[in-house]
Amino acid sequence: MNPIVNLITTVYNWLWGDLVTIPLPGGSSLGLPLLVLLLIPAGIYFTIRTRFLQIRLFPEMVRVTAEKHVGGQKGAISGLQALIVSTATRVGMGNMIGVVAAISAGGAGAVFWMWLSALISSATAFIEATLAQQYKEPDPLYGGYRGGPAYYIHAYVKEKRGGKMGKKSIIAVLFAVSGLICWCGISQVIGNSVTSAFKNAFSIPPICTIVVLVILAAVIVLRKNATVKVLDVMVPIMAVCYFVMTLFLIAKNITLLPAVFQRIFAEAFGLRQAVAGGMGAVIMQGVKRGLFSNEAGSGSAPCAAAAGDTSHPVKTGLLQALGVFIDTIIICSCTAFIMLLTPESITGGLDGMDLLQASMGYHLGRFGVIFIAVTLWLFCFSTFIGILFYARSNVAYLFGDNWASQTGYKVLCLVMLFIGGLAAYTFVWDLGDVGIGLMTVFNIIILIPMSRQALDALKEYEAEMKQRKK
Repeated sequence: MNPIVNLITTVYNWLWGDLVTIPLPGGSSLGLPLLVLLLIPAGIYFTIRTRFLQIRLFPEMVRVTAEKHVGGQKGAISGLQALIVSTATRVGMGNMIGVVAAISAGGAGAVFWMWLSALISSATAFIEATLAQQYKEPDPLYGGYRGGPAYYIHAYVKEKRGGKMGKKSIIAVLFAVSGLICWCGISQVIGNSVTSAFKNAFSIPPICTIVVLVILAAVIVLRKNATVKVLDVMVPIMAVCYFVMTLFLIAKNITLLPAVFQRIFAEAFGLRQAVAGGMGAVIMQGVKRGLFSNEAGSGSAPCAAAAGDTSHPVKTGLLQALGVFIDTIIICSCTAFIMLLTPESITGGLDGMDLLQASMGYHLGRFGVIFIAVTLWLFCFSTFIGILFYARSNVAYLFGDNWASQTGYKVLCLVMLFIGGLAAYTFVWDLGDVGIGLMTVFNIIILIPMSRQALDALKEYEAEMKQRKK
């Protein structure tokens, strides 16, 4: 196994290690991994090219959530349903585990950089979702549509070669394989996170928790079209409940809120961290966790966006850009405020889920610990269901339209989910980070030259908007 472990470690370090180091005041330094060097400039580029779409067209993003699907393809889902599927994976582990990790390592200032990365990345989410709609195709197995980066990468390469190429594009294949690797790795992390939370909250043995989780997941994902129906109900309920609980805690501690914002902005610009040499950690923890949480640029969400049946590709792009706001600006901020409204005397020296559970225990006593455990279970469960929806199009691209390959991959992820619930950390967990990193590389290098088509669609859509207003 050593050669495999070494290979995974090498690729992980290449993707997530510091490729460029920038010195900062106070003896600190800012290490920039390859993925940050790809995603942040791309986000800035798309923000400028769309003329700050995420701000200009925010009211339109909200308006299109009410649009029903066109109904031109049997089994198709609406753009809003596609948003719910992508939100199921965004509003998952990244919103709890990711935010906790960011604040644990980078302090309160990391929250500001998460907000900023979300604002920039929403333009990237718009571009990739719009392209996914433009290159979607009918899904003969599940009904409706399918697509995503593997499909628009294939189309781009085919066009560049004048239509002369084999059945598969190498870059598209690499993207699809990276996605399947990523979601296998994430399945293990989900299993471990849920069993750990339930063991801490209820003293339930991991084997009991994971068996129930795997059975429930199998009942849903092995049925033909149960995924979207379950997420339609589950995601809005869990997100609203979590949001309402946070609003209650904020209202309860409203006098402390100004101090929380002051701390976020003060630490974001390193007034204390620069002196201590930790400015780089503040920035990078916020940026890295923000990018991991909202997924923009990784190519995951377009796999759901392509399934949406909307009257114009831009509408799907706007919905997915809105999804980044929902994920980071709203839900991630909920988790951050819960912790930052807790006295440092309670959270001092704690990190990870211990930090979040201690915060909820402070606010709501024993109920708070239980609430977080149940919420984490729901968030992780929705993530698992969502990633298997993503996997449909990648499996189809690689292996064709057959139930054997679709079912085989689902069973593999269920096995990974079970193993993760019982095992401590293994190198396989790094597959999630390696997979999403490789997906991002293959997606971004094609996304930039293809963005012209999405931008042209945006111009056309805005012209239609002006006509509607006359």
